[in-house]
Amino acid sequence: MCVKVVCVGGGPAGLYLAILLKRQSPSHAITVHERNPEGSTYGWGVTYWRALLDRLHTYDPESARAIEESSVRWHQGVAHVRGQVTRQPGDPGHGIGRHRLLEILAERARSLGVRLEFEDEITHGSLPEADLVVAADGIHSALRSRHGDDFGTQLTEGRNHYVWLGTTRVFDSFTFAFAETGHGWIWCYGYPYDGAHSTCVIECAPETLTGLGLDAMDEGDQLGLLEKLFADILDGHALIGGSSAAWPTFRTLTNRTWHHGNLVLLGDAAHTTHYSIGAGTTLALEDAMCLADVLRRQGAVPEALAAYERQRKAELLSAQSAARLSARWYESLPRYIDLPPHRMFALLGQRHSPLLPYVPPQLYYGLDKAAGRLEVLRRFKRWLGPRAARALHVRS
Repeated sequence: MCVKVVCVGGGPAGLYLAILLKRQSPSHAITVHERNPEGSTYGWGVTYWRALLDRLHTYDPESARAIEESSVRWHQGVAHVRGQVTRQPGDPGHGIGRHRLLEILAERARSLGVRLEFEDEITHGSLPEADLVVAADGIHSALRSRHGDDFGTQLTEGRNHYVWLGTTRVFDSFTFAFAETGHGWIWCYGYPYDGAHSTCVIECAPETLTGLGLDAMDEGDQLGLLEKLFADILDGHALIGGSSAAWPTFRTLTNRTWHHGNLVLLGDAAHTTHYSIGAGTTLALEDAMCLADVLRRQGAVPEALAAYERQRKAELLSAQSAARLSARWYESLPRYIDLPPHRMFALLGQRHSPLLPYVPPQLYYGLDKAAGRLEVLRRFKRWLGPRAARALHVRS
């Protein structure tokens, strides 16, 4: 059966869905509409882990090979706090430039016969006729906003402010750096994404932002101040800005339902997760895998969209919980920052624990070390954590 699909948004989710649907049936008529020119994109590099790469090889080996060949890898995390450096081994991480990722996916989609229309902004009034319309146009999705009440869209503002920057300093690990100022702490997440660049996400509390005057500076002055604050990790390299000096707060977006008629939400149009868990691109690509799978199995579009929503909402619960807890850890940084650096870094790695916010940090660290030595304690911790956290949350 030939299906006509219109995908609005040429990000990773929309392009990958188009690839998967064309692989299922070359007769499908699939068009991706992207409002920006080809080759222009926001952001620097994106992160992912080996589990995603394995799934990409299963779903489309050709694009997976190109993504893997264009990625850089790291095997540990490093934290810089008060002049001290502490390192911890971790699962292998991967970074790839967002521009390169989109280039790979666009080339692959074209090779399969997907029609790509750049500089083509689609609104509800200009939608072509289609069996399925995919809103993959991000958190500000115009198609979703048109039916905001039907989707039950909710936005929750985070407390801290952040800015997304690049640098020519190529980090050898996933790098955390915490700088103390007279107005509180400001910190950086840095990771490489090609042989010449790294991403730097810099975050701080609102009182630190205004106290340092970052909210009132132009971009050049901001970059100059940030380069001084993070001189130790930049090692003489410059920070590279984008097109805006704004410091937004992170907005967590949820929707009560992900489909309305033949319109379905994908990626950030459906859900967002805090950047500190590095899962946004992974979850968007997994949305595309799931939607392609259910369309193949179900055949009828309405049943497929209902199955897609049920499956992905269930699969996202763990990531969304981790994202909320991760954001909360950084919003509560003063609770942890005075620990010895190796202990603070260990609890940074434990920030997804639902029990951590309710246990004194030193006590939690000791319990976690003990649990690491005894299997019975590890099992007890896994059983107790969610239950105790729920009870303490209700009491608080």
